[in-house]
Amino acid sequence: MRVYLPLTLTGLEELHRRGETGSAPLSACAVPPALRGQGGPGDEEELEYAALGLAAGMSLRLLVAEPEAVPRRVVLAADVAESDVAADSGRGPDAHAAGEVLVTRPVPLARVAAVHVDAPEAEPDITAAADALEAADRGDEDARFVVDRATDHELLWYAVQEIGELLR
Repeated sequence: MRVYLPLTLTGLEELHRRGETGSAPLSACAVPPALRGQGGPGDEEELEYAALGLAAGMSLRLLVAEPEAVPRRVVLAADVAESDVAADSGRGPDAHAAGEVLVTRPVPLARVAAVHVDAPEAEPDITAAADALEAADRGDEDARFVVDRATDHELLWYAVQEIGELLR
């Protein structure tokens, strides 16, 4: 099953050094089981893209919690056993229906299919979005606009073999 794991560049560096993600459970995103296989091939790609976007938003929240990290969202696309994915019972059924899941075991680097990262040019907008996120969560429309501007930046795709170069 394909999952999208939000990280920061600090977390990516740790993954690269250790050879696996940190201790489980790990918050992630996936195409909700109820939607999997319901449409045509293009529909599946759109659902995967939506899960990637949701994970990018989760990565932004990680940046708020780690203000010293380089302000670039990072998302791993990884293939894990379906038995290693569970609903996040602490977040309620709506979160699981939207694609938020828990990965119950560390994910080895060998299971990572790709890495998606913001370009360096996105850093000012990502910094502004991280700074505005709390106010946006409280309903501030101006802050929501700032956060939404971060989503205008497409994440770049990197092969697993490129992680070392990406981190330099």
